Amino acid sequence: MIRGLGMRAMVATAALAASTMQPLQRADTSPGPGIPLTLAEDRARRISDLRYDLQFSIRAEHPSRVNGRVAITFVLKDATRPLALDFAPLTSVRSLRTATRTITPATIPDHLVIPAEDLQEGRNEIVMEFVAGDAALNRNPEFLYTLFVPARAHLTFPCFDQPDLKARWTLALDVPAGWQAIANGAETHRSEAEGRVRLTFAETEPLPTYLFAFAAGRFSIETAERGGRTFRMLHRETDAAKVARNRDAVFDLHASALAWLERYTGIPYPWGKFDFLLVPSFQFGGMEHAGAIFYNSASLLLDPSATQNQKLGRASLIAHETAHMWFGDLVTMRWFNDVWMKEVFANFMAAKIVNPSFPEINHDLRFLIAHYPSAYEIDRTPGTNAIRQPLDNLNEAGSLYGAIIYQKAPIVMRQLENILGETAFRDGLQQYLRAHRFANATWADLIVLLDERTPEDLAAWSRAWVEEAGRPIVGTELQVDNGRITSLAFVQRDPYERRGLVWNQRLQVTLGLPDGLRTLPVRIADGRVDVPDARGLAAPHFVLPSGGGIGYAGFVLDAASLDDLVAHLPEIDDPLTRGAAWITLWEQMLDRRLPASSVVDLALRALPRESDEQNVQRILSYARPAYWNFLPVPARDRVAPRLEQVLKAGLASAPTSSLKSAWFSALRDMAQTEATVAWLERVWRKSENVPGLTLAEPDYITLALELAVREPAAWKYILDEQLARIENPDRKARFAYVRPALSADQGVRDSFFERLREVAFRQREAWVLEGLAYLHHPLRAAASEKYIPPSLGMLREIQRTGDIFFPKRWMDATLGGHSSATSARMVTRFLAELPQDYPDRLRRVILSSSDGLFRASGVER
Repeated sequence: MIRGLGMRAMVATAALAASTMQPLQRADTSPGPGIPLTLAEDRARRISDLRYDLQFSIRAEHPSRVNGRVAITFVLKDATRPLALDFAPLTSVRSLRTATRTITPATIPDHLVIPAEDLQEGRNEIVMEFVAGDAALNRNPEFLYTLFVPARAHLTFPCFDQPDLKARWTLALDVPAGWQAIANGAETHRSEAEGRVRLTFAETEPLPTYLFAFAAGRFSIETAERGGRTFRMLHRETDAAKVARNRDAVFDLHASALAWLERYTGIPYPWGKFDFLLVPSFQFGGMEHAGAIFYNSASLLLDPSATQNQKLGRASLIAHETAHMWFGDLVTMRWFNDVWMKEVFANFMAAKIVNPSFPEINHDLRFLIAHYPSAYEIDRTPGTNAIRQPLDNLNEAGSLYGAIIYQKAPIVMRQLENILGETAFRDGLQQYLRAHRFANATWADLIVLLDERTPEDLAAWSRAWVEEAGRPIVGTELQVDNGRITSLAFVQRDPYERRGLVWNQRLQVTLGLPDGLRTLPVRIADGRVDVPDARGLAAPHFVLPSGGGIGYAGFVLDAASLDDLVAHLPEIDDPLTRGAAWITLWEQMLDRRLPASSVVDLALRALPRESDEQNVQRILSYARPAYWNFLPVPARDRVAPRLEQVLKAGLASAPTSSLKSAWFSALRDMAQTEATVAWLERVWRKSENVPGLTLAEPDYITLALELAVREPAAWKYILDEQLARIENPDRKARFAYVRPALSADQGVRDSFFERLREVAFRQREAWVLEGLAYLHHPLRAAASEKYIPPSLGMLREIQRTGDIFFPKRWMDATLGGHSSATSARMVTRFLAELPQDYPDRLRRVILSSSDGLFRASGVER
């Protein structure tokens, strides 16, 4: 029932608002580096009706200068004080003027400060000619693309680089003949002269700087019409068969996602045209620029060997980025402390959207597998963080991103939808989108609308789930008498006991009874909850609190349930229960309630019987780290022949190419015995086939790298020959970059690592991470331990110069192959010696990335 805004809602709103914005302060003429919150608040109060008219001239030669011109017009409320314009490459300013006079600004790090005497109340225009900064242009020999999230636009051109100063944008590009371009607005004019092409793009609806984007280069264009709408796909793929094989699916997935979102939101697609660009080695899976989405090309153009998970992943990625057209683009967070809102809704909607396209998939299992393991991977560690975090400066906004936003938040949002009910939840979101379209909003704004639709205390709910870090620890209390349950209860506690938090959530508890499975709904809103419906039932073989795939916690299984699941998990009929059991058992292993050898043994017993491809993928994903990181080397060597036998049998019997690909990838990644490595080499040489599996160029590339790191006699020939084989120029350049990290010569690997200290050498982050991961492969862990301390020391610079996910991925690639006590002590020593001013978010990155290392090594932090 809809009700008016009561006292509880007003209190909740006030509390949330207070945690969002600090007290307003009068802006200083020296705001400091980055985009401080106080500066952003002041400018948001003073500036309105903002427009940018941008021009860039791009030459094919790299690295040549990109010249730019911008005219910024805005209405200013208070002209009595200076106004800071954000621009990092200060020495690149050629001229700066108003409509009537030249301006001489003060220059401070990241800012040009316009004197008050050059401003006026009402409409202002500032015109600037400059050389664009390269840091966010992602320049390549034949193309470039911008990437301005979270606040990197001012690294390229002068602007007010904050999310709540939305503007209308017009753009003109001058590019070499033969180049294509993409931008937020539709292309309105094209002219060619003297080997150059001049392109202009229509004015956009209001967008923040981080969503403004363009790309230009030698791209091919695919066009399709779906539902009366024209879609364009720009790409650089040279394999025409790959494009033809994927194009219809890619266009269909976009069209179905758009149609679903228009129905769900009640708002037509708001950005006019719909283009998307496929970028080789793009830093992210995708980026939601309005009207011009950028994707990692490998995520959309799949090989014939693509697994079911990869196909689902592609559909989810497309749905995620399309959902952003409403959640994030149409309504944008006011400040990046609420960046999680746009990501959670994109992920949450994606899970809803892909279901109709994959009717054969168990979508409850899909949601469980897609979100819970990744969220737990961070939330179980001392480096975890709240979903909603304070943020004083946008130069730290990149460190807000991660699994807590992308994986935990959708789990939390599903709990919120369960509280409200699907209809009330949807209606609240529709009202939220209508109320703030083309503008900005906060979490508090949404909570007010949703709080009107439920008697629950959403402020208390939000505190535990959204504004505090960590997950509850939930244990089972089971009493049995005469073969019947006399009492079943669940007890939760806060792992950080000083807070005394209580998580209000629904569980679906599965009991393994003698006559089959029984699932009981349980709501736990206090420290302890009894389950009266369990009384009198037969004594269970196991109690699985996570069985229905709903509850989120560090579940502690009772001893009898743990023993039974380890012994009999493959015999459980329900795939969702099996998936939930696997995730829970993995957590038991990490908490040292279960030895890694038992997990590996269970995987080898379960895999031949597992019928659900999603569960096969999940078991294999656990088998890899259990095998490489948690088994001592002698135990690993002993189990290798049996492991490879199981994987080969799975590959041979898999009924689909998708499943065969999953088995083959696991075998390739875990092979150690001489016979299996020799067989893989014959596959790479194409003297032997994998029946039922077609390998494409990227498959052979990965196979060559995996063979080389094992150092067979022909390792150098394999790398040389593979480089010569590669036809796609972007893949060839990437392979050449990564190749030194695979060398059997330690000196070559040392030189590769030393080059990673150079910012320019780290420009293509996907290449860096691939090379770094092979440098630290478990087979070379002992030789690569010496890289750990300098890699830790480089982290601050990695954050300063890289994109948003780079710091965490840098640490994951550095530490992921290690499990020794020596490596763990290196991390401990580094953490102990950190200066007081070391960024807390980077310290948390180290703590979360090193969690597996500490658990595998047995070293206490």
